Amino acid sequence: MEKKSAFLDTLFLLRKEECITIFSNIHEISKKEEQDAADYFQAEFEKERLEFLSDTLVCDTETAVWAAKIVYHSAQLHLIRENTAKDLNRLIPSFKGKRDVSGILSADLSLRFLPQIVSALQVSDPEDPLVKMLENILKQFHYSAVGLDLDLEDINWEEELKDKTYRKLYLERIVEKKSYQLAEIPYLNQLLIAEFGLHKDVFWKELKTTGN
Repeated sequence: MEKKSAFLDTLFLLRKEECITIFSNIHEISKKEEQDAADYFQAEFEKERLEFLSDTLVCDTETAVWAAKIVYHSAQLHLIRENTAKDLNRLIPSFKGKRDVSGILSADLSLRFLPQIVSALQVSDPEDPLVKMLENILKQFHYSAVGLDLDLEDINWEEELKDKTYRKLYLERIVEKKSYQLAEIPYLNQLLIAEFGLHKDVFWKELKTTGN
C-alpha cells in the first residue's frame, strides 16, 4: 500500500502485537481500505480455520470489516472525544447482518480485543454512553467477550452452541479465560466436565461441578 492507513495499521498492529496506536484524529475509512481489510481478514480467517479444522465455515468478510471498524473507532474514541457525541451512532453502528457461526468467528478476529477497550473506557468514565453501546455489541458477539462480566441470562445455550465447531471453540475459550461466570452455568458446566473427563484437575482444578 502506497499510503499509510491509520485503519489498516491499527488492525495489523493489534493482531500481531496486541497493542494500539492512537492517532491525533479519527480518519475516515475509504472503500479501498475496507477492501484491503476484507482481503486481510480472509487470509487471517483461513489461518485460524486450520486450527479448528472445519471446511464448512467461511470468512464473512462484511461482518469482519464491520467489527474491525468498531474496534478501530472505539480505540480512537478512548482519547479523542471532543465533538464526537453526535457521531457515536455513525462510528459505532449496530450490527445489521446475519448472526451465524461464520459471522461470529469472523467478527471475533477483531472483537476479541474489544473487552480491553471497554475496560479502559469504564475506568475513564463508567457513565460513558460509548461503554453501553460496546457492551450491547459484545452481548450479541459474546464469544469475543468471554471473561468480561456481561449479563447473558437470556441466552438459550443449547441453541447457541448447537454447532459442534463453535461449541468446542467456546468451551476452549471459557477454559483459556478461566471464566467462572460462564463455567458455572449448569449447561456449560456439564459440557466442560464431560470434556475434561478424568483429567478435570489438569485443566481446571478449582472449577466446581454445578447442579442442573
